[in-house]
Amino acid sequence: MKHIGIGVNAWTWVSPFDNSALGLLAKAAEMGFDCFSIPVEQPDLIDVSAIKRTQAECGIRLNMTVAFGPDRDLTADDPKLRQNSLNYMQQCMILAEQLGTPVLVGPAYSCVGKRRKISDEQRKIEWDRAVQGLRKAGEMASQFGVKLGIEPLNRFETDLVNTCAQAKQLIQDVNSSQIKIHLDTFHMHIEEKSLFDAVVLAGDDLVGLDASECDRGTPGEGQVNWAELARALKYIGYQGDCTIETFTPDCEMIADAAAIWRSLAPSQDYLAAEGYKFLSKLLK
Repeated sequence: MKHIGIGVNAWTWVSPFDNSALGLLAKAAEMGFDCFSIPVEQPDLIDVSAIKRTQAECGIRLNMTVAFGPDRDLTADDPKLRQNSLNYMQQCMILAEQLGTPVLVGPAYSCVGKRRKISDEQRKIEWDRAVQGLRKAGEMASQFGVKLGIEPLNRFETDLVNTCAQAKQLIQDVNSSQIKIHLDTFHMHIEEKSLFDAVVLAGDDLVGLDASECDRGTPGEGQVNWAELARALKYIGYQGDCTIETFTPDCEMIADAAAIWRSLAPSQDYLAAEGYKFLSKLLK
């Protein structure tokens, strides 16, 4: 049986990802990681040829994370922002096809940091916009042979999809074989009553998982119920990747949205290396 891959996101060290960060692929491989996730904040910074050369040298698999700021919002009143989000996803899907990354993950339904108290009527309008937009994204994804895993975020980062149950409802409403679910233990620790139940609910729709501690620090050094997570992944027969995702205060765009004001570990290398050791034992 295929084992669960252990990965790390480039955001652990840098933002945005560009050619100056290519050395991180070799670093991650030397630490023992099976895969490396490239976050695409600015598609024009992604040098496919250089990345593929570097990948070939160090032999690590690639994944892709998509990022949604205020100018990429499927739920926006302004149709230009909705279209901009779709245009961005198409750019990422083209890159994913070229890089051979079969899954893109992120909160594609809206923009990060959009959290308001709004009427049920307005929420329904925005939910329907997300559904319509993701249907279009699903059509594009089928053309490029990729899947999109939508990620629930905690209540401080979005007001649309906070739980796996909401993500499950959203993908059911979208009804596309290309639109699936991506979960993150940081958000789950805040929003879910049970990590086990959330993962089981995702079931076969789970195409990606971020391993993030309750404070975004080193996995295994906080309060996340990791044993429950491991039990759930085994229960559903999960064979995807489990990726360390954290940020540094230097990651300006992401640090603000994720409220990263201080260092979360003695060093980012420590966080990655110790996190890898912990997850390797947990998921073996």
